[in-house]
Amino acid sequence: MTLSKDFSNLANQLIATGQFIDNKGWVPATSGNLSARLSNGTIAITVSGKHKGHLQLDDIMLIDEKGNSLDGKKPSAETLLHTALYKRFPDIRCILHPHSLNATLISKTFKVACVLENYELLKALCGITTHEARIVVPIFPNDQNIPRLAAQIEKHWDQCARGYGYLITGHGLYVWGASVQETLRHLEVLDFLFECELQLHGAKN
Repeated sequence: MTLSKDFSNLANQLIATGQFIDNKGWVPATSGNLSARLSNGTIAITVSGKHKGHLQLDDIMLIDEKGNSLDGKKPSAETLLHTALYKRFPDIRCILHPHSLNATLISKTFKVACVLENYELLKALCGITTHEARIVVPIFPNDQNIPRLAAQIEKHWDQCARGYGYLITGHGLYVWGASVQETLRHLEVLDFLFECELQLHGAKN
């Protein structure tokens, strides 16, 4: 299969991102998955079971908009959670799914959502220009039945704004943006603010 410049460029960005978030300790063992949408609508995504800190070009595969493999490789079992977001929100170009300690703990600290407000760092999120902002990161119960989980998340979007990410209880964070760089910035913001909330929550109890 001949690789396009678009694929090679995005794959290399995902490889570098995997190394960065692994150095942060956000993708232990073979956890997490990373993806980016190409200009032709196909999706570059990490192959199932690969350590994100040691990705090679061959560890990034291509799928179509329905999650079907285009090169014979096996995508993550959670691929549908990526494709559902790409289908619903055409401006999303990248999705990162780490399993950071802060995100995992936050998902078990709050039941329905984590609300982040009045933080200066919120201005690092796309479209926010003041600390006097409020974002909601919804939390969904973990479910090994991915189509059922995806359907539950889809139902949420029917009633609520998209925001910047969502959490799965005891699992991790899904975060997105208009590019790999923007998505990584959103991830750094959310993880830092999750840590702030954890410390505040601990100080109150």
